[in-house]
Amino acid sequence: MSDSISSASIMSALRKQLSQVSATVDTQEASVVTEVGDGIARISGLKTAMAGELLEFTSSRTGRSVYGLAQNLDENEVGAVIFGDVDSIKEGDECRTTGRVMDIPVGHAMLGRVVNPLGQPIDGKGAIDTTHRRPIEFKAPGIMERQPVREPVQTGLLAIDAMVPIGRGQRELIIGDRKTGKTSIAIDAIVNQRDTDMICIYVAIGQKASTVAVIKENLAKHGVLDKTIIIAATAADSAPLQYIAPMAGAAIGEYFMYNDAHGNPADATHPGGHVLVVYDDLSKQAVAYRQMSLTLHRPPGREAYPGDIFYLHSRLLERACKLSDANGAGSLTALPIIETQEGDVSAYIPTNVISITDGQIYLQSSLFFQGQRPAVDVGISVSRVGGAAQIKSMKQVAGNLRLDLASYREKRAFAQFGSDLDATTQYQLNHGAHMMEMLKQKRYSALASADQVIAIYAAKENFLDDIDLDHVVLFRDELAKYMADKHVGLRNEIVSGGIDASMERRLKQHIAHFKEQFLTRHPNKVKATDVAEAAEETVDSDKAAAGKA
Repeated sequence: MSDSISSASIMSALRKQLSQVSATVDTQEASVVTEVGDGIARISGLKTAMAGELLEFTSSRTGRSVYGLAQNLDENEVGAVIFGDVDSIKEGDECRTTGRVMDIPVGHAMLGRVVNPLGQPIDGKGAIDTTHRRPIEFKAPGIMERQPVREPVQTGLLAIDAMVPIGRGQRELIIGDRKTGKTSIAIDAIVNQRDTDMICIYVAIGQKASTVAVIKENLAKHGVLDKTIIIAATAADSAPLQYIAPMAGAAIGEYFMYNDAHGNPADATHPGGHVLVVYDDLSKQAVAYRQMSLTLHRPPGREAYPGDIFYLHSRLLERACKLSDANGAGSLTALPIIETQEGDVSAYIPTNVISITDGQIYLQSSLFFQGQRPAVDVGISVSRVGGAAQIKSMKQVAGNLRLDLASYREKRAFAQFGSDLDATTQYQLNHGAHMMEMLKQKRYSALASADQVIAIYAAKENFLDDIDLDHVVLFRDELAKYMADKHVGLRNEIVSGGIDASMERRLKQHIAHFKEQFLTRHPNKVKATDVAEAAEETVDSDKAAAGKA
């Protein structure tokens, strides 16, 4: 008996066979490199390539894969920047699309490590075991997904926390000439997070590797390296690596902001983390982007340097925010650094970043050379968040500090043209000089917020005016130690709330008692009542310092 073959049995057999097939379809598009040089490759075809897509090059010489980033999407070719071993890629080598925008590994395992902008370790401590990846470019959250900035980020620096406060989720620009202490302020801010719940990320762009090594050692020495990630694109690295370094820093920071401590997505019941990111500095990123634009033969307009650098920096800095409670209330605080030339804040890049950020800390060379460290120019420095990012007691005592210092600067300018000054002017000069001296701080000598409030209160109430200028910083530091040892309860009250009449009375009593002891140990070299002489000495020393500068 012969078997009958019907169309139904054939279809049934085919369906059974097809159901057992588990092959995947490879959607990669392959082509070849037509031109390569200066870290730039041009690839013919690749019609499906996306802007910002990760491309995989295969070196015919070494057989290894090298990755690049699609930048120019022209009609017949794609222009890409290459990361890694640029010299191993030659004309005719294969290039494939990957189907994904460029991303990097992120996670808690990166804490305490030094990585390159691709997320690869460069500190010689072995591989980093990460479980998550994030795209280097990510859309910033909208207005409804955010909430106002209102929690302070204490830097420990009196001049900043009192007059240019920084809040969690803020973008505060640090701007100034070369060698004015910009990086020092950022590193001091990181060190001051040692006992807080903030994770810190330091992005070094175009710096010497030795400088990055020194910063790493200093962070380790002060016990904050274990909660810090350093991303280094040194001066020896290619322009594309320096270009993506800040975005890589933002991506790593976003992992902590958008996820809870266990790596799960943050929400109202699973709070997100708090991150402080330092971009040091965006001027060098702009130079790297300019180099890329030139080698990619982009026309200098909206889609290249200088036009597009504004969009590049704005979409980077907009990623810093304070998320709403429904999104976990995490925050990403950005401290971008910009280097000016001869104090020119009206140049193209500085004005760009000033307009994007929520305020700027302006460091002035003349103040730096006069010995005012940190060299913050309180006249042009501003925080657009203001008192919202300060504790209540700091708002009370520091409210008129900026006006007092502005008045002092104005009087000092006039005093240089004559010595016959009335008593009021002499008082303002002497008082202002002591206030400026009080704001001086050495590296890694952070003041707790309670000690800052007490120091400003003491200066405001004229406790410092009859102390030698040389002893003002010593008085401030020893007063902080005295209050921490003898009056812990009062310090805690200052941090937790405002200063009422009772607290004010106790503060005056304790400061007066300490001052009496201090003057016994450190007597004035000049008569305490000789205010006029102290004022004239201040003006003369400022003249001399200005002459040297």
